[in-house]
Amino acid sequence: MSIVKLNNRAVKDITTFGSVSSGSVQFIKKITASSDATISFVHGSSSVVFDSTYKEYLFTFKNIHPAANACDFLFQFSTDSGSSYGVSMTTSCFQAYHQEDDNPANLNFRTGSVNSLANSTNFQSISTADGIGNDNDQCLDGFLRIYNPADTTFVKHFMANATHYTNDNASMHTFVQGYINSTSAVNGIQFKMNNGSSDQNTDKGDICLYGIA
Repeated sequence: MSIVKLNNRAVKDITTFGSVSSGSVQFIKKITASSDATISFVHGSSSVVFDSTYKEYLFTFKNIHPAANACDFLFQFSTDSGSSYGVSMTTSCFQAYHQEDDNPANLNFRTGSVNSLANSTNFQSISTADGIGNDNDQCLDGFLRIYNPADTTFVKHFMANATHYTNDNASMHTFVQGYINSTSAVNGIQFKMNNGSSDQNTDKGDICLYGIA
């Protein structure tokens, strides 16, 4: 029987594998929602850094709770320091979900009903289809990453993952990836809630911004 070796040592003799560096992560800013119509991070405003300082930025969402029932959590970017949020984006999205009552029993997937954008200036949802419930124990958690937002040569890619407790009692996971159809530098991002007919407040939760070297 052959023995698998790592650096000429049998695997059975190895007790540690060391660690792989993922770069330096620097906390920048936390905003706690309190009945906010919008939540924005703009470079140079309120100690926010969102420029060429870092090649990658990470936004984390913790216990995001809408004021109204069945809301989608949306985002858009700015290239004019927050004066407007309407950059053109192309995205692809899909969802996996499972009902709390196990009916249907199988894990289900959605693509067609999910709000993917095609060269659109609309806000992109991170919780499409069945919205976030506003019961006391319902919320959304997840993250969004954007790469090289200050670059003026290439388009800017981003991805987001979120899990939320839906208004009809299901565990919903949403994956979004896409790019900004522009070579202009991105220096702002805005988040908000919408229930399908109008914008709604975000009444609880934390959004944190990190820079990754």
